[in-house]
Amino acid sequence: MHSSPVSDTSPQLERQLSNRHIQLIAIGGAIGTGLFMGSGKTISAAGPSVIFVYMIIGFMLFFVMRAMGELLLSNLHYKSFSDFAADLLGPWAGFFTGWTYWFCWVITGIADVIAIAAYSKVLWPGLPLWIPGLITIGILLVLNLTTVKAFGETEFWFALIKIVAIAALIVVGLFMIFSRFQSDSGTASFTNLWSHGGFFPNEFMGFVAGFQIAVFAFVGIELVGTTAAEAKDPEKNLPKAINSIPIRVLLFYVGALIILMSVIPWTQFNAGESPFIAMFSLAGLGAAATVVNLVVLTSAMSSANSGIYSTSRMVYGLAQEGDAPKRFARLSQSKVPNNALFLSCILLLSGVVLMYAGQDVGKAFEMVTTVAAVCFIFVWSIILASYLAFRRRRPELHKASKFKMPGGIPMVYVVFAFFAFVLWALTTQMDTLIPLLATPLWFIVLGVLWYLVGKTPGHRARYAKFKEDLESERSRTDQELAIEREAGQ
Repeated sequence: MHSSPVSDTSPQLERQLSNRHIQLIAIGGAIGTGLFMGSGKTISAAGPSVIFVYMIIGFMLFFVMRAMGELLLSNLHYKSFSDFAADLLGPWAGFFTGWTYWFCWVITGIADVIAIAAYSKVLWPGLPLWIPGLITIGILLVLNLTTVKAFGETEFWFALIKIVAIAALIVVGLFMIFSRFQSDSGTASFTNLWSHGGFFPNEFMGFVAGFQIAVFAFVGIELVGTTAAEAKDPEKNLPKAINSIPIRVLLFYVGALIILMSVIPWTQFNAGESPFIAMFSLAGLGAAATVVNLVVLTSAMSSANSGIYSTSRMVYGLAQEGDAPKRFARLSQSKVPNNALFLSCILLLSGVVLMYAGQDVGKAFEMVTTVAAVCFIFVWSIILASYLAFRRRRPELHKASKFKMPGGIPMVYVVFAFFAFVLWALTTQMDTLIPLLATPLWFIVLGVLWYLVGKTPGHRARYAKFKEDLESERSRTDQELAIEREAGQ
């Protein structure tokens, strides 16, 4: 007889993440390394139209987040989106989503280790590249091995540093604009947004090029969905975090970019350089430029921290459903999946190896970010496909939902069309086309693994147990809804 890897008496994940943790994890997820590191290339490619690029991506991903929120809150037994994918689309979807999301964050974590090494080199010239990467992974492993609250606390402060840095940039930039600050770049003024070739100086294809890099800046926006099993009062805290996404995008992305391109004309930004550092240096704040370097370093550490957390929880969930080896379903006495954490950290070390593979840091960062962006689009698409299945198969739960996705089914198809546009955009440049063409290899490997794992009796037994647990939670929810209806009559 095959049993579930985690019995009812085994330790379970604990709800230790408070409202402030969830809010800041959501903000930290929305402000990725891509904003600090990749925005130089985005601005140089798209010009001022980059403002619309970020607004459009943020607008579309808000609906993905709302769909995810409605699904997670429809059954509190869902630990993450791979759970509702497995339940609503079938076990293959849980397998593909869970492992692809794990792969996404391993790839993103490698990009972060590369970014950390690059910025450490600026701050400490001559420092061997492997040292900062190794130190970062070691620190984050120790923090994540203690309790989930320690992860939440670390991410809270990391995200706060990013917010303060962007707020400082906006305040300093506004002062420079209103005081008509003069420099070699000219006069700081909002007119710089349209006086260097208009809002679309590189025409439509320049606008399209902006989407290639900007999409990566948003990876991690769905991170709040992996905290569902460890969030206190999820019915209240998850909607709050999701609903604040549009404000965050407008303030942190659009606000910061408007200020940057008003102080320094877009024509003077270069790929591979952080516009944040350029603006503070221009203001004569040399020390501030060093501080921004440290902030970018912190941002990359924050992203790597999120990656270690989310990959370990995803592998833990996959192991519970029989899609990963049993040993990864074990929790430590601190209620942390330590075996899954060790696996994630070992794989992040490949980022250090990649830097010695002969490519420069910028090229390595570009390659892994394209692969990550394509895989994240797959995960976001599965969330939307699960929502369509949910509307078809569980209409009563949708009707009873207090957090319905605005726009409903038609909006899902609008977002799908947008994702198709982004994938086409990635084919327009050689540096993104090659990684895009290489990405399907991952799905071929997954297909082979699913063929080997999916039909085994052990996997079927564990999936049956998973479905049984979901049904018991669903019947409990139905009883609660019936009591609510009776009380309302």
